[in-house]
Order: sequence, then C-alpha cells, then structure tokens
Amino acid sequence: MAIPHVLAPRAAAHRRRLVVAAFLAPGVVGIGLFLIYPLLTTVYLSFTNSNMISPAKWVGLRNYRYLFTQDPSIWQAVRNTGWLVAIMVPAQLLFALGVAMVTARLKAGAGIYRTLFYLPALAPPVAATVAFVCLFTPGTGPVDHLLHALGLPQPLWFTSETWSKPGLALLALWGSGSSMVIFLAALLDVPAELYEAAALDGAGSWQRFRRITLPTISPVLLFSAVTGVIAALQYFTQAVVAQQTAGNSRIGVPPGYPNGSTLTYSQWLYVVGFGQFHMGYACALAVLLFAATMLATVVLLRRASGFTPQEAAS
Repeated sequence: MAIPHVLAPRAAAHRRRLVVAAFLAPGVVGIGLFLIYPLLTTVYLSFTNSNMISPAKWVGLRNYRYLFTQDPSIWQAVRNTGWLVAIMVPAQLLFALGVAMVTARLKAGAGIYRTLFYLPALAPPVAATVAFVCLFTPGTGPVDHLLHALGLPQPLWFTSETWSKPGLALLALWGSGSSMVIFLAALLDVPAELYEAAALDGAGSWQRFRRITLPTISPVLLFSAVTGVIAALQYFTQAVVAQQTAGNSRIGVPPGYPNGSTLTYSQWLYVVGFGQFHMGYACALAVLLFAATMLATVVLLRRASGFTPQEAAS
C-alpha cells in the first residue's frame, strides 16, 4: 500500500533520524561502556569496602573520612603533586615557548635544531626516564662529571629528597618537544605585518611580544596549560621509573623513594588499589582526583574566557 502524500515527508524525516542514530550508535555505546559506566562504578565502589574478589560491602563515607583524616601518606602525595602542578608545568610551558621562539627566528639549520629539540619527546617515557636518571647518577653520571669539571656542586639528584622533584622537572623540560612544536606552529602563524606595523610605531621586542605574540597564541597557551595540569595531576610513570632506577631496582624500594619525595597522588592510588587491594579506598582517591582535575580545568577555562587581545594590549 502506498504511503499517503501527507505522510511521505514524515516518513523521510523518520528515516533520516534512523540513519543519524545508526551513525551515532557506535560512539554513544562506546562512551557509555568505556566512560560513563566505569565512572559510575568507581563512584559506587568508593562507598564500599571492596578488594575486587569478595563481594563489596557498603561502608558509606568511611573511605572519605579515612582519606581526609587518617591516611598517613595522602597529604605528602598531594603536596608532591601540587609542586609538580605549580612548578613543573609553568617551567615546562615557559621553556617550550622560549625554545619555539628561538627556533622560529632561525634561518640556517632551523629544521635540524627543531628536530633535535623534538627528538626526546619521541622516546618512550620508561626508556627516557631510565636514560635521564643514569645521566644524573651521582659519581658516575656524565652530568656529575661535567659539574665537577666546572667546579660546581654535584647534587645527589634522584637519590636526594631535596633534588628529586627538581630532577623530575628537568626531565619534563627535556621532553617538552611536543609543546615546543605546538608553540612553534602558533608563532609561525602570527601575521608578519602585525610585527612590521608595530616596529614602525616604535614598539620594542618586549612590547611586540606582549601586545601581539601573547594575545595571538593565547588559545594555544590555554590548551597547553590545561593539558599540562591534567598530566601533572596524573603524573605516574616517570616518578615510578625514576625511584626504581635511582634505588637500583632492588626489591623493597618504598613508594616515593627517596623518603617519599617522588610519591605522587596517582602513584599512591595505584599502591592502594593494586598493591594493598583496598579497591574501595582507591576508588575514593580516584573520585577525588577526577573532581580536582575537573575543578582545575574549569578554573583555567573560566579565567581564560575573560582574556581578550584588547585586554592584553592595554
């Protein structure tokens, strides 16, 4: 039986909606299975006593009370992670931006220098961290010999409580090639006529950087800052490999060696969940980390939403 003329447009619209739904279905199912369901499960398990073997037992807010009032290691992990966010991330952004500005002005051999600065970012994190720690090994590392030849003090670096986090920051600077490439692309995209007009008006280098470069690349700066903060809050691999390498990979190296100075929040979450099998408490730590990450992202985006080129140039 033929479809009435009046119903034909409705049937065609219904078919189009079915086609759209069919194309969206894989993404929606994927988000539901691999994002929403794990997130909701983590929130539920954070209110239970679970080891992922025996059935979970509801304990209410007990995990969160223990987190804020009784856990002897959590605040040290929070302080170390906060140090990485407050010191390492800005240092990495400034270093990457400085390298990008220098390489953007090179005329001869620019491709070679850009490749050399980017190469460390291609190394796997584990291999790069092992190599970096070996370079800074006290007494035998090349960096130690160089400092001795220059008459400078030789810190203990990754075996020193004082120098372990600065060592991780240097590691981050060494591997900041990805940020450098992003900044370089943004700098090369700034219209040259803006610099020429500013130079004709008598603007110096600092004024051109402040009033032209920064406002133009501000979206890239925001992107790098947000992703850098998120990565620092989840900092895990480099800290674990550095402490194991500095401790000669011997059995029984405590988390955060030396003396808890490299213990990060994500590392403590892993130790609690997969080392001590307190999965309910680990889920509570994960929920708090998710909330902190979302809060930091929202704060950065809201502060950047009021930043305009006109305000930067004023």
